Formats: sequence, C-alpha cells, structure tokens
Amino acid sequence: MKRIVRNLLLDLLAAGLALTVFALFHHVLPRKQESLNIQTAAPAGKTAEGNEAAAAVPAEEPETISGTEETVTAAAETESSGISADAEQASFRPTVLTSASAGKSDTYSRMSSSGKGRNKNGKNGMNSKGGSALAEDSAASGDSTETADSVPIADKFSDFFTDTVVLTENSYSSPDLSITVSEMNEGSLTYYVADIYVRDITCFQTALASDTYGSGFRDSIEKMAVLNNALLAVNGDYYGNTNEGVVIRNGVIYRANPTDCDICVLYYDGSMNVMPGSSFSMEEAIEDGAWQAWTFGPALLDSRGEPITAFSSTNRIISANPRTAIGYYEPGHYCLVVVDGRGESSGITLPALSRLFYDLGCSAAYNLDGGNSSIMVWGDKVINNPSGGGRESSDALLLTEVRDYE
Repeated sequence: MKRIVRNLLLDLLAAGLALTVFALFHHVLPRKQESLNIQTAAPAGKTAEGNEAAAAVPAEEPETISGTEETVTAAAETESSGISADAEQASFRPTVLTSASAGKSDTYSRMSSSGKGRNKNGKNGMNSKGGSALAEDSAASGDSTETADSVPIADKFSDFFTDTVVLTENSYSSPDLSITVSEMNEGSLTYYVADIYVRDITCFQTALASDTYGSGFRDSIEKMAVLNNALLAVNGDYYGNTNEGVVIRNGVIYRANPTDCDICVLYYDGSMNVMPGSSFSMEEAIEDGAWQAWTFGPALLDSRGEPITAFSSTNRIISANPRTAIGYYEPGHYCLVVVDGRGESSGITLPALSRLFYDLGCSAAYNLDGGNSSIMVWGDKVINNPSGGGRESSDALLLTEVRDYE
C-alpha cells in the first residue's frame, strides 16, 4: 500500500513539474516571435500629410524587430526624453478643468465620421478583454456612407501647427504635430485628455517592449517613451498577454488571428475604424494601408458616433476601473484619455467612458488595456496616478517627431 501511495505521489510531482515548465515556457519566459513578414503601404493619395501619396516608411521587406536588454539599457541612459533639446523642457503642470468649467469648445465640436465603411456584420462575443460592443443587428455594424474630407490636413488644422517647436508646461507644437494635455477633475473622478493633431500620420507611432515582438517582453511605458523620443505616451493593448487578434505596428502586420474582440485600425490617410474581430480582413488592411491596429476593446461609440450603453462584458470589466482609450474626430485629429481609479479617483465604467468620448465630440473611440496598466507619460514623466503604482506592458502608443527641427 505504501509503495502505491509513494508511486502516486511521485507521479503527481512529475506531472506538476511538467506543467510548471510548460507554463514558464508558454506564459512567463520571454519568447521572440516572427512577424508575418508583411508590411502595409499607403495607397496612392492616401497619406495624411496633405493627402499626398508618398509613403513615410521604407518599402523593403521588414524583418522582425529585435533588440537586447543591454542595448535597451544603454540607450535608456543616453536618449533624451523626446522633447527637442533646442526647446527648454518644462515640467508638466496641466490645465485643470472642473466639471463646472469643462464645457465643449470649438475644438470638441461634433464632427461627422469620415471612416471608409469597412465595418461588416459581426457576431457579438465576449472574452476576458470585454468582447465586442458592435452587435450584429445594431447600427454600429453597418457600413458608413460618409466620404473622406478632401481638404488637406495641413490646411484644415493650420492654426494648430507652428513653424518652429513651441513648448509650454502642457502643450507642444511643431510643423507636423500639436499636443495639448489637460487634467480634468469631475467630483471624485480624475482623468487626462491629450488633444492631438498630426500633419504626418507617422508621428502617431507604437513601441514594443525590448524593441521585440513576442510574448513575455515587458517594459515600463516611460522607458518605451524615452527610448523612442516620445513627447507623449500611453499604454497600448498589451498584445503580449494573448495570442488572439490583430497586431499591426508602424505598418508591419505581426499577427492576424481570430478574435471576438473589437479591433481598432488606424490608416495611413489618418482615418480610424473600429470593427468586430470577425470583420477584419488582412487583404483589406493591406489594400487600405493600415498603419496601426489594436485588439482589446470594446468599441466605445457606434458607427454614428453615438454612445453605447449596453456592453456584453462581465460586471468586473464594465464596472468603474482605471482606463486608457483612444478617440477619433477625423483624419489628423485624435485624443488619448487616461482615467485614474482605485484610489482618490473612482475610475469610470464603460458606459460612462462611452459618454465621455461622445461629450468630447469624437466620432469613434476604442478602449485599450486598463487597470494598473493605465499610464500617461509626458516627456519622460508619468503625469497621472497609476493604480498600484502602474505595471509594465508589452507595448505603448507614442506621439513623436519624425523630422529634426532646430
């Protein structure tokens, strides 16, 4: 009898060790992965800068982005914060707006969607990221009939760009980029809104932890910001935490797997589209010139820019939490929002977040990773109050210059 028990315990111990090794290899230890070796390109006449046709990324076949811990560490010690050395860096002192003073400005006026109508009917699903908010029978899954505005971004938003770099405590402008960051306080809620205009869509970049695509690679958002000379950075969709969905970063398609999440795609022409995962087509992404794509969600506005009040997510996901999300007004005009929570700030529910982007005047909006991940970096400093002190992530959204200005 003792021999049987001993053998059983040994078998259980061996099985446990095998499962531990499997878990370490597949979920903990960093594993570099290959991209799909596909790079999108801007279709003729579909770039953001003046609606001209020249693509801003190299046309050669991309290699998997790679790097080493030593290279990253060394670079972190030598790179600047991303703000031009010729401009005096100011510490962040945000414009504080209270609920009584935060009415809609002309900047946040209602704008019609200029999406290309790539949405198709997709099934409403749910997973740990929140599933899809775009139900099959809702207006959100119908095709848009709006057409893109033919006015060049450089002309339409000329008042926001400057001939030289102009830096203040909470804003930055140059010939290609304009960013204004505001801290908003509404009762027990604190959140940060970065209002963004880009003349060149390649100013809207993304970064991978350790400069490497794969699972298990994580860096702080501020480190990724510094290494990439970012002016502004927020956390992304934490793509490395799952194998599902679409990963397109700076024009390179790394992954296009099935998902029941909503997918957000930013194109070379500056337009942004949110669709159910079942509607994503790699062929269309390549044809239309996808510049970035994220898999998290859910969508926060329907195709008419109206708030979404019902989400097919768990109560834990829907309830008040720290949040990070991206908003879209029209090509060349975006916002990034980070909401503090689980502390002095109460966090925000998904329906309330949807309403927030509607009130800002966005025509589309998309939820990114939240909770302890929700971080906003201005220059090289975290300006919000991340829950639990924040956590490292596999990727970040960045606003950075792509030209040198004196």
